[in-house]
Amino acid sequence: MKSPLLSLPGAVPAEGVDEGVAAHYGDLFREQRALADGTGFVDLSHRGVVTVTGDDRLSWLHLLLTQHVSDLPTGQATEALILSANGHIEHALYLVDDGTSVWAHVEPGSQEALIAYLESMKFFYRVEVADRTADTAVVHLPAGSIAQAPASAVVRETPYGRDLFLPREELEAFAAQAGPAAGILAHEALRVEQHRPRLGFETDHRTIPHELGWIGTAVHLQKGCYRGQETVARVQNLGKPPRRLVFLHLDGSEVHLPPNGAEIRLADDGPDGRKIGFITTSARHHELGPVALALVKRNVPVDARLMAEDTAAAQETVVEP
Repeated sequence: MKSPLLSLPGAVPAEGVDEGVAAHYGDLFREQRALADGTGFVDLSHRGVVTVTGDDRLSWLHLLLTQHVSDLPTGQATEALILSANGHIEHALYLVDDGTSVWAHVEPGSQEALIAYLESMKFFYRVEVADRTADTAVVHLPAGSIAQAPASAVVRETPYGRDLFLPREELEAFAAQAGPAAGILAHEALRVEQHRPRLGFETDHRTIPHELGWIGTAVHLQKGCYRGQETVARVQNLGKPPRRLVFLHLDGSEVHLPPNGAEIRLADDGPDGRKIGFITTSARHHELGPVALALVKRNVPVDARLMAEDTAAAQETVVEP
C-alpha cells in the first residue's frame, strides 16, 4: 500500500519489500540522530496487520506460536514465530493484546499466507482472524519519545520504542503533530545496530531460531508443543545451530555497501577462498559508519578477519558459536 506520507517534503520512495513508504526524507543521518534522541516517527504503514479476536484467541495462538501467550497480559508486547515442521522460520509476528483482540504486525505482503495458515488451524476454537492492513497503519515512535499516542491507537511498547496500530485515515493528521518523519533506512540502520533480525533479511528457507538469537525473545523453551518444537528442543539440548548471526564493522573507505546476499570469505584466504557466510542487511550508521548483519558458519573463529565481497569487515559476536 502506498503511504500518503510520500507526499511530505523530501520524501524518496523505498524499493523492494519496503516499497510504499519513504526510504528517507532527504537527510539519512539527521533522521537517524532524531530517532536515537527519541524524537520523530517512522512510517511503517506498508506492513501487514492481522487481528485475532474471540474468547479462545490466546489459548489458540499458544498452540501455534513459539512464544508463551496463553496468559499474555493486556498491553504487554511480545514477539513470536511460526515454524515449519522441520523448525524453519516461516513467519515473525509482533504482538500485543488489547483486552479483546490480539494485534500483530508482520512483513509487508506476508499477511495473506499467515492468515491462510491460521484459518486452516481454527477447528472448533472460538476465534476470528482478520486482515486489518487496509484500515490500519503501523507507526513507530522511538524509545524516549514523548509524543502522545491517539486514543484510537493500539500501542505496543517495547525497549526500542512504541509501535502504534493507528486507523489509516488518521495517519496524515498524526504525522503533522508527531514529526519529524524518519525513513525506513534510518529505522533499519538502528535495527542493525541493535542486532535485531528481520524475517526475509536475516532469514532464508532453512533458518532456525537459534541462528539469529531469537531464543528467549521470540521462542519460549518451557511451553507446550507447537509445530517445529522438536527441532528447537533438539538443537537447544543436544547440539549447535549450523550458522550464527554476527555484527560487522565494514571498511569505511568503500563507496558502496555490500548488498544483501554478498558472499563472505576469510580475509586470509583471499578472493578465491570458500564462502563462509553472507551479508543479510547492510546500512550506513550515523555514528558507527558502514555496518552490517551477516550469517556465517558456526565454526568461523570470532576473531577472524572477514571480507564481504571486496570490503574488509571486523566481526562482533551476536550469537555465540
